[in-house]
Amino acid sequence: MKMLVAVVALILALHGQAFAHNGPPFPIVVDKPVGPCVISVWTDPDIGQGSFFVMIQPPPNGSIPLDLTVQLSVQPVSGRLPEATYRAEREDLRGQVQYKTLVNFDVQEQWRVRVQLNSAQGTGETEAFVEPTPPGLGRWDLLLYLLPFLAIGFLWLRAFVTKKHKTST
Repeated sequence: MKMLVAVVALILALHGQAFAHNGPPFPIVVDKPVGPCVISVWTDPDIGQGSFFVMIQPPPNGSIPLDLTVQLSVQPVSGRLPEATYRAEREDLRGQVQYKTLVNFDVQEQWRVRVQLNSAQGTGETEAFVEPTPPGLGRWDLLLYLLPFLAIGFLWLRAFVTKKHKTST
């Protein structure tokens, strides 16, 4: 019983540290014509290192330029830091063309994100805004989220064994 109380106390103590976004990437731009392509941008903007995924689709009756480059620039809306630019690397995933880059965020505040596409067929850019969130506990998240269920299962098993023990005596 003391162990259960300790586990519940630990969960309540950690509850004060709310993790705003701890999950899969989410969209910030969806099916927007930019330069020679149509793009969607998904992100998992964790403080420290955030991930950005730019999915590229060809325009109607067109194709994705072979010389296409994608750059992503970020800057705090407050202007306290200069804009930082990152080159995205192309990934071919089962017929889907995607560009990925990792971006450094130092604090949780509103950031402006600019996505630039460049090719011989044309250039274009779009912008969006994100707020980085503290990263989760990684692999420990699963254990933390399972603790309440394990505690209930332990209590149920203990009650079942105690009841069975009393009926057999």
